[in-house]
Amino acid sequence: MKHLDFDVIVVGGGHAGTEAAAAAARMNARTALVTMRKDDLGVMSCNPAIGGLGKGHLVREIDALDGLMGLAADAAGIQFRLLNRRKGPAVQGPRTQADRKLYRSAIQDLVSAIDNLTVIEGEVTDFLMSGAQVAGVTLSDESQISAKSVVLTSGTFLRGLIHIGDVSYAGGRMGAGPSQKLAERMDSFGLPLGRLKTGTPPRLDGRTIDWDSLDEQPGDDIPTLFSFLSDKPKARQISCGITHTNSQTHDIIRQNLDRSAMYGGHIDGVGPRYCPSIEDKVVRFAEKESHQIFLEPEGLDDPTVYPNGISTSLPEDVQLDYVRSIAGLESVKILQPGYAIEYDYVDPRSLDAHLALRDVPGLYLAGQINGTTGYEEAGAQGLVAGLNAAAHALGREEIQFSRTNSYIGVMIDDLTTRGVSEPYRMFTSRAEFRLSLRADNADQRLTPIAIDLGAISDTRKQAFDEKCEQLEQGRTLFKDRLFTPVEVQSVGIGVNNDGTKRNAYQLLSFKDVTIQTLAPLDDRFDTVAPNIAEQIRKEALYANYTARQEKDVQNLRKDEDLRIPKDFDFENLSSLSNELKTKLLKVRPESIAQASRIEGMTPAALTLLIMSLRKGAKRVKQA
Repeated sequence: MKHLDFDVIVVGGGHAGTEAAAAAARMNARTALVTMRKDDLGVMSCNPAIGGLGKGHLVREIDALDGLMGLAADAAGIQFRLLNRRKGPAVQGPRTQADRKLYRSAIQDLVSAIDNLTVIEGEVTDFLMSGAQVAGVTLSDESQISAKSVVLTSGTFLRGLIHIGDVSYAGGRMGAGPSQKLAERMDSFGLPLGRLKTGTPPRLDGRTIDWDSLDEQPGDDIPTLFSFLSDKPKARQISCGITHTNSQTHDIIRQNLDRSAMYGGHIDGVGPRYCPSIEDKVVRFAEKESHQIFLEPEGLDDPTVYPNGISTSLPEDVQLDYVRSIAGLESVKILQPGYAIEYDYVDPRSLDAHLALRDVPGLYLAGQINGTTGYEEAGAQGLVAGLNAAAHALGREEIQFSRTNSYIGVMIDDLTTRGVSEPYRMFTSRAEFRLSLRADNADQRLTPIAIDLGAISDTRKQAFDEKCEQLEQGRTLFKDRLFTPVEVQSVGIGVNNDGTKRNAYQLLSFKDVTIQTLAPLDDRFDTVAPNIAEQIRKEALYANYTARQEKDVQNLRKDEDLRIPKDFDFENLSSLSNELKTKLLKVRPESIAQASRIEGMTPAALTLLIMSLRKGAKRVKQA
């Protein structure tokens, strides 16, 4: 029987798995990535699109920490769009439609170039145990791989069940089997499990779509890329199409609701409320006469089109009927039916802030197994789990992200404190400090962390250092240059003749003022690189707000610094209600900040907890 040994094993080669393996390897941990097929690394199971509102911030943060997703998205992007362009920079989200084949190829190229990373083909069926601690994995051929840490990224494969109408069969995704034995092994740990579901629309043959009759959705003239190392798209850019459902479409769906897997009672799992199936839309928004559909090509040399907005679990014949009732799709062919997939997840309140299972030492979880949905959420969790699994294996200090420094920190805190009642998706509204957690400054927030960890390439460090130097020079130029009201008025900016001089940085906070507006006042402004100038403009726009918010940030950091020991006895807090004790025992918060976000937590209960912690610290000090 073959036996291999590594520092870290990552199970699963999806978006969470590849980021976890790459992050662990960047920490200089000897890392094994175990996947069923090497050729499946980088596969995009659903829509081949990356980014969006909130999600684009996560991709930028992954990239800032030297992850893979941003680079792969830029290599494969065939249409780039900045969403929410009419709103403020803090809530704008970069998005790209990707070529499925190019994305997979980019991920495989990036993975193959990583030192300390070995890709192993095989199915993990069990964990090796050393007492209560996970110490490796067993494969289906009975070979064993030992390690100090294991990261499980099983996606939708744990007891995965595919539903098309009243037909159901086991599968982790279309064309791939589920993971049953590993699911049974997870049962043995006594973890709180649940069922969630997600769905996809039918894939259409683009050669049978009447594109000429449809509205066109072009990409941005100046693409907003994901990686801080990218300067322009690599693939040919295309447009998408737009069409709409209609009353006939809705009638067909209503008449067949009893044949839908979800409405026919075949699915127990909860689906995402913010990304409903077409059946959900027709029922919940009955007053709407139509719903928009984006027809998004899956590749430059692939006729497959993803109709974004009509995911379904209706039978194949009904799918064809309702799709052909839509303008431009009257003669369309379906290449693959839409389906719903139901799968096991672990209540993420079982995890600590490092994505380690508290009751199963050595085992980390990332991705959909934690109740999330989306490539971006999975990739960000994978990165965190990989960094921490490597830190654990190498005897280094664990890495924790905060709500004050990243969307990654917001997501992990949400998951581990509040759990999920539906598949979790990132939105900008989840981040209370979103004015300072912008997509454009993700590298300044997080790249220093990667540098301190030594988990970053020389190329990225050099690029970051050069950018920081340019930003500092640009800020100095804009802050040092003062202008009188008359000078400011000369370029069309409305200010009072109050004799107050204002610097260029202050003027950039005015509505509709850009670097180009100020250029006539000082020709040196034109020497600042466009990307540097744009970031300085965004900083200036929010400067007053972020300064006011800094007090809230500092208060939260104080509460985060007030740590709760892992063995703290919540049962002994006699004045707490039994309900709150139960919640505290379930979440086991690691800080006062985390405890404060538990549903139902009161100021009085927090005060009692803080007093108890301080008494305990005082007794330790006296001893």
